[in-house]
Amino acid sequence: MAMPDGFVWGVASASYQIEGATNRDGRSPSVWDEFSSSPGKTFDGHTGEVACRSYERPEEDADLIAGLGATGYRLSIAWPRVLPDGTGRVNEAGLAYYDRLIDALLARGVEPWVTLFHWDMPACLYYRGGWLNRDSASWFAEYTRAVVDRLSDRVSRWFTLNEPQIFLGLGHNEGTHAPGLKLSRKDVLRATHHALLAHGESVQMIRARARTPSQIGCAPVGNLKSPATESQADIDAARSATFMVPSDGWTFNYSWYCDPMLRGHYPEDGLALFGRDVPAFTDADMRTIHQPLDFFGVNIYNSEVVRAGENGPEPAKRYEGYPITMFRWPVQPDALYWGPKFLQERYGLPVVITENGLASMDWVHADGKVHDPGRIDFLTRYLCELRRAIADGVDVRGYFQWSIMDNYEWAEGYALRFGLVYMDYQTGERIPKDSYYWYKNLIASNGASLPERPLPLR
Repeated sequence: MAMPDGFVWGVASASYQIEGATNRDGRSPSVWDEFSSSPGKTFDGHTGEVACRSYERPEEDADLIAGLGATGYRLSIAWPRVLPDGTGRVNEAGLAYYDRLIDALLARGVEPWVTLFHWDMPACLYYRGGWLNRDSASWFAEYTRAVVDRLSDRVSRWFTLNEPQIFLGLGHNEGTHAPGLKLSRKDVLRATHHALLAHGESVQMIRARARTPSQIGCAPVGNLKSPATESQADIDAARSATFMVPSDGWTFNYSWYCDPMLRGHYPEDGLALFGRDVPAFTDADMRTIHQPLDFFGVNIYNSEVVRAGENGPEPAKRYEGYPITMFRWPVQPDALYWGPKFLQERYGLPVVITENGLASMDWVHADGKVHDPGRIDFLTRYLCELRRAIADGVDVRGYFQWSIMDNYEWAEGYALRFGLVYMDYQTGERIPKDSYYWYKNLIASNGASLPERPLPLR
């Protein structure tokens, strides 16, 4: 069985993770530049100063993407490259890089899907309060305007925020990501409300300024659950647990972020849990946040397994020796079945898988090639489950593998490799892995080369 006609096969990346050239052509420091240069914040002190050197090689990157036969490339724009002061002055050299990249993609038949914010806020805005400052919503709208005015003659697919659950949860609550804050719950919720306002104002700006008809989404992540069995009780438990606002790990959920965007209100269980810590907001705020979207982008790598218990959903213990990735994330292929299914049921939008992939243990082998059979098996299993979701009626429009190339994995630096292309960080050489050629063949078949049903994991 192939995927539906028009299904978008893509790959993804993010500006800070691949571009490098952090001091070139007028770009100002981002919060990640400052965080990663602080001792002890990242693996072995790694920074994104050089990364994959993509700023110097847009045509080479476009060749690799087009060589797959991919029809879409999800990329992000670096806010400090476009507006070095955060607002005001537009940096022509920064926008010129994105011109070159987008033109190179289009010339090769690849459609750009542009993410406006993938975590690299200008450091100068952080020192003005960052997301804690309500003005951050208007700052982001101004940045959106600069990008849309320049690129929307060629770009028609947009994402506003990537994973607010992470840049707010890890960046402002746990302190393990930039800007490295450990704020009170009250302050984190205030920053979250401002980020949601920024999303809404950004959507309004795209609708008002885009020069071509545009489709807009967001790219969240959350505490996705899979049922322990396919009994109706376990399925109901998994669905319910997926949309709970948990008391532990409360920043990592779908509904506190997505319900305001797509339903126009905060979830009742979250309001009850957070109580007086909930920021003051108005009906006008909620109208700003609740803008019509065209698709639901979602990043899915794994899920937790739950079952129905006497007092509601409860965790189901995994068997000893279950497979994990180099990130120590569980391999749970049916996350790409239940995730799209549950999210579409709740939010009623077509789904696009905006990230999915594997942190693996890759190196150049003695024959000069990079063999990564684990990644091929991982993607095979997950995509079979995505195909099953589509066969069961879930409207999934596309899939973006993370990532086209190994890159800077945030606090993990260069220790983890997610790419279809191996990156030699010393030289900048790009070496397609076995998985690159496997994915190329898969795209050529529109998914028909997937097995009917893989053997179960064990």
